[in-house]
Amino acid sequence: MNFALNINAVDVTIVIIYLLAVLTFGLWIGRGQITSTDYFLGSRSLPWGILLLSIVATETSTVTFLSLPGIPAASHGNLTFLQIAIGYIVGRLLIVYVLLPIYFRSETFTAYQVLEARFGKLSRRLTSVLFLITRTLSDALRLFLTALVLQIVLGLDLTVAVILLGLITVIYTLVGGARSVIWNDAFQFAVYMLGAGAAFTIIIMKLPGGLPGLLQFAAETDKLQMFDFDFSLTKPTMTFWSGLVGGAFLTAATHGTDQLMVQRYLSARNQRDASLSLAFSGLIVFLQFAVFLSIGIALAGLVTQLQGQNPLASRGGDQLFAYFIVNYMPVGLAGLTLAAVFAAAMSTLSSSLNSSATAWINDIWLPLRKSETSQYEQLRAARTATAVFGILQVSIATLVGVVGTTESTVFSVLKIAGFTAGPVLGLFLLAVSAPQVKQPAALLGFIAGVAGLAGVAVGTDLSWPWYAAVGSLLTWAAGWSIQLLWPVEDGPGVPGEVNRPL
Repeated sequence: MNFALNINAVDVTIVIIYLLAVLTFGLWIGRGQITSTDYFLGSRSLPWGILLLSIVATETSTVTFLSLPGIPAASHGNLTFLQIAIGYIVGRLLIVYVLLPIYFRSETFTAYQVLEARFGKLSRRLTSVLFLITRTLSDALRLFLTALVLQIVLGLDLTVAVILLGLITVIYTLVGGARSVIWNDAFQFAVYMLGAGAAFTIIIMKLPGGLPGLLQFAAETDKLQMFDFDFSLTKPTMTFWSGLVGGAFLTAATHGTDQLMVQRYLSARNQRDASLSLAFSGLIVFLQFAVFLSIGIALAGLVTQLQGQNPLASRGGDQLFAYFIVNYMPVGLAGLTLAAVFAAAMSTLSSSLNSSATAWINDIWLPLRKSETSQYEQLRAARTATAVFGILQVSIATLVGVVGTTESTVFSVLKIAGFTAGPVLGLFLLAVSAPQVKQPAALLGFIAGVAGLAGVAVGTDLSWPWYAAVGSLLTWAAGWSIQLLWPVEDGPGVPGEVNRPL
């Protein structure tokens, strides 16, 4: 993403004011943290509408904001990517009816406590550690991509940009905890959607035919095609079936078993509020994707008009929308839209830090303590963990900037997360649907699921939306089969524990 700096001082000022406003608001709204429940779950008292916006903002990173417009803007691009959002809606409704009741049966802090109740301590620790590793690596890459934009805007050294963005996010997350993170997410959702709307409006204004001309261009180039009912499992573009089935399994894994999202539901006042926030988030994501993809179609129309006349015509993929923001948005609106880019990034990063600290303290640190730990000690340890995970993500993002990467950031992020999200969902499926399966068989099934998915990914051309479905079903089937072939009679494999049904 190397292109010339073309930012007005007014826009730079807007970006700086925005970053300071986020920090100030986060510190103010998160004041008065006393207990670990305050810090990790906002006292379990947050309204469902704010949680809804936080869920959507958390899953919308800079990767989403900059990459989605590039999909329909490509030469044969269209709206078929929207089909995966249909699967997202279905998957979230399944979570509401299957997993949320389990999370609200006790005073749960993390998703992985459910696995301990069903299988044993080892399952909880293993899945929590996997979450910490994959979350730290993938969100460090998201931080790197966002810092590239900040480098362009302010003309900073890339390392300085990484540290600046990371430092602001770490400070308000460390001090304010979940309440600060979730309220800031809602605020940042409004900012980045406002920025996206402003960008779309400016593009339309630059097109000679305006909106009618854009619709004619989109119809003539098949950009408005949304459904593809091809039954192929290897088609690189999205089909209805890969979007519906693959998307449902993917969102069940990322939103049903990942602490990053589960922590939002547990911060609700009750199960009903959590259900409302999760169920409606699928519809909001669908509409949000439609906005980002529409921006891409509009950019494709503008590029067609400028072909051979302007550097914008030579841009593509992640670079296209970013280049337009920096070089074509009017003074003031460019700053607003760039602030929207940082809003999308910081909502994901702050949530990552807070959920990582929650998982570390509750799944690893506290269970290993041999003595009682006061609320003050837990709160201090949580803030220390937040700072440590922040330093790790900044360090990894800086290293990526020094070493460089040979592939798209989007693909790097998906590779890191893809091999664990599906198999972890498979463990949860075993927990809720296979009472005969004990911990040894479940964990061996998980290993088999990861290995099988790796073999499928390397040895076949299976399209990536199917990965979560394959990984979860392989884990589930392997766990069942291993238990039948090697029955374990003494509970979950840890003396003194009981294999309790959920």
